[in-house]
Amino acid sequence: MTRLPSDFAFSPAVKAEQERLGSREQYRRVEEGHGWPDRITPDLAAFIGTVRSFYLGTASASGQPYIQHRGGLPGFLCVLDEKTLGFADYRGNRQYITIGNLAENPQAFIFLMDYASRIRIKLWGTARVFENDDALLRQVSRITSAPPERCILFRVEAWDRNCKQHIPRLLAAEDVEEHVSALEARIAELEAENERLSAAAS
Repeated sequence: MTRLPSDFAFSPAVKAEQERLGSREQYRRVEEGHGWPDRITPDLAAFIGTVRSFYLGTASASGQPYIQHRGGLPGFLCVLDEKTLGFADYRGNRQYITIGNLAENPQAFIFLMDYASRIRIKLWGTARVFENDDALLRQVSRITSAPPERCILFRVEAWDRNCKQHIPRLLAAEDVEEHVSALEARIAELEAENERLSAAAS
């Protein structure tokens, strides 16, 4: 039987719970229609190009899960082709949980959240760690004060876009600062103009 992209999330146990709780028919219709994408579409690639952080989920061979946050300038999560994402791995607290998990279990998950636009994307797939590959590191590295130690490539097998329900709208501090600075500059211009007009009137 052909495996559907949504089967990466909907295991038999998940489908059984959907059946029990009344949502299986809804998702069966999705599966029989267009289903979930298994490639990076142009609109997803454009969104990925704007993200400043994401969460990477891995698990050990025994199934112990782990979530790691990654952050950087927009574009630090690179779209390499329609199936592959890549990012540079920089020195952190040296626990190496993610790369240890991937050494024994390649299954991985990426969670993207844009609080300002209230968009969340879930991607299922597999990941591999690459070390001592200078060409690949140059391809995925972005301007940083520290050199990357390795690169991680994520192969997309399925992805889904969640609804906006329950996502709080939050703005990045640098975006707020940019708008506040523009407003402060405009206020200064108006105050200077008011002083000139007041002086001319008197």
